[in-house]
Amino acid sequence: MLNPHLLSADYLDAAVTAAHAAAAILQTHALHRSDLVIDTKQRNDLVSQADREAEAAIIDILQARTPSVGIIAEESGGQAGAQATWCIDPLDGTTNFLSGIPHYAVSIALIGHAGCQPDGRAPLPQDTPLIGVIYDPNREELFSSLYGIGAWLNGRRIQCSTTRTLDDAVLATGFPFRDFSFEPQYMPGFLDAMHQTRGVRRFGSAALDLAWTACGRYDGYWEMGLAPWDVAAGTALVRAAGGVCEDLYHQAPWPRGGYVIAANAHIASALDAMITRHL
Repeated sequence: MLNPHLLSADYLDAAVTAAHAAAAILQTHALHRSDLVIDTKQRNDLVSQADREAEAAIIDILQARTPSVGIIAEESGGQAGAQATWCIDPLDGTTNFLSGIPHYAVSIALIGHAGCQPDGRAPLPQDTPLIGVIYDPNREELFSSLYGIGAWLNGRRIQCSTTRTLDDAVLATGFPFRDFSFEPQYMPGFLDAMHQTRGVRRFGSAALDLAWTACGRYDGYWEMGLAPWDVAAGTALVRAAGGVCEDLYHQAPWPRGGYVIAANAHIASALDAMITRHL
C-alpha cells in the first residue's frame, strides 16, 4: 500500500518548497537574460540554463524530502515510481521568460498510479494527479491543491467559475507552436470559440491557463500538442477546484498526452462538444 501520508501537508510542503527554490533561480536569471545560454531542442522549443538549474533544485529537494517517489522532469527525464511519481516543469512559458514577458510559472504535480491507496482506503482505479503546485513568481501567486480536499491560491480556497453558458464564457487556449500536424483539427474549433464565446485569450503558459481556470479567471481552456509536465499540476488544481479537466480524446485518465480540455462543471460538456467535433 502506498504511504497514506502522500496527501499530507508534508508532501504538499515539499512541492511548495521546491517551487519557491526554482522560482528564485528563475528570477535571478531574469535580471540577466542576455547572458543566458540557450539551446534549441527543436523548432520553437528552447531550453536555457535557467530551466536546467531550476529543475535541478526541484529534484534535489524532492529526492531529499520524498525519496520513495519517482520523478519525471522535462529536461532531465527520470524514472516513474512504482506507485507515485512527481511530474515537473521547472519553467512553463519559456518563450515568455526569454522574451522578458512576465508570464511563466514553475509547475510540480504528484501522480498516484492505478492501484495505490493515497488515503489509506480505496485504491485509485487509474492514474490520478494527487497534488498540484503552480507558482507564478512575477505575481507571487502560489496555486496548490490536494486530491479530494481542495485547491488554494496563496492559502485561500478557490473554485472554478459559475458561468453557465458558452455565450458568457471567457476561454484560454494555446496555438500550435511546435507540432503543426494537428493545425487542421485545431483551427475550426478556435474559430467556433471566437464566434460562440465572450472571448479567447492566449498568454503562453499552459500551467497558468489551468491555474486561472481553477480560480475562475477563465471559464475554460483547451490546447493540443503539449507534454504531461505542462498539464499535470493544472489538472490536479482544476479538478480539486470543482472543475473538469480531461484528455481531449477521452482515452487517457488525465491529459498526459498533452491534448487537454478544462472548464467549470457548467460549460464543460458544451466546450468539449464544440472542440472535439473537429477531431
